[in-house]
Amino acid sequence: MKQVKIGGSGFTGSEVILGIMRIAPLSVDDAVTVLETAKDLGINYIDAADVYDAGKAEERFGQALKKSSLSRDDFFIQSKGGIYRNPERNNEITRYDFSKKHLLETVDGMLERMGIDYLDSFLLHRPDALMDPAEVAAAFDELQSSGKVRHFGVSNMNPGQVDLVQSAVNQKLLINQLQFGVMHTGPIDRDIHTNMTDARSIDHDGGLLEYSQLHNMTIQAWSPFQYGQIEGTFIDNPDFPKVNDKLQELADKYSVSKNAIAAAWILRHPAKLQVIAGTMNPAHLRDTVDGTKVKLTAQEWYDVYLAAGNDLP
Repeated sequence: MKQVKIGGSGFTGSEVILGIMRIAPLSVDDAVTVLETAKDLGINYIDAADVYDAGKAEERFGQALKKSSLSRDDFFIQSKGGIYRNPERNNEITRYDFSKKHLLETVDGMLERMGIDYLDSFLLHRPDALMDPAEVAAAFDELQSSGKVRHFGVSNMNPGQVDLVQSAVNQKLLINQLQFGVMHTGPIDRDIHTNMTDARSIDHDGGLLEYSQLHNMTIQAWSPFQYGQIEGTFIDNPDFPKVNDKLQELADKYSVSKNAIAAAWILRHPAKLQVIAGTMNPAHLRDTVDGTKVKLTAQEWYDVYLAAGNDLP
């Protein structure tokens, strides 16, 4: 599989990432099958977060990695932290926390659950309104100097928030993880509707695609097959007949699945994105990887965009 240079660094990873949010309910043997299938397909990048099943996803991944035929060095392992689950409130998420103490404890917990010595990358998961950039910088420095984290990034942050963090930390922020896909096209809508007054012209995110390209940050697209904010998948959903018809037409042309075309649509963007595949179904994982073998024409890309309910001014 094609390797993407992460954030313009010497750090590279596969175009498709295996997201392990749904791995916890699997048996260890089934989880081993998913990891080994991913590796066989050319995926060498794992994405996790400490809040996924309250840490159980990381734990199951670690158990599966240990039992599999794979080694730690077969994957670039990434996890996200900064969301606080409150043990006094039934483990509910009650705040975001970028304090030095919490970030250091978070990474220690990740490494223990996954049974590894270091993370290839650590991302701040969602913006903390009470963030002290100096505390983030102190945490990053300690995590890097101790060898526990090699690279750093953010998730779900707008350009101003990225700039604020980057102004304080000594490490280059390489990654921003964002929801993006055929049915979640906000950053593109705003660009296409520049100088218009309709709803799609509203800038919700501060020009994230352009910002990321200008600052050499890699965008990792999460929930690529979901509509809304993870309400459900649009693939084979009868509520979205037009886009499914177009995806099927292109799937037939390229002899792949609709999921593959939806992944290819994301990868066609010149920002050089990565697609996070969160499926634990080996067959569906293969479908997503097939998308890396398809390069849609410019017209096909726009045809999918229009079939998804968008317009051109």
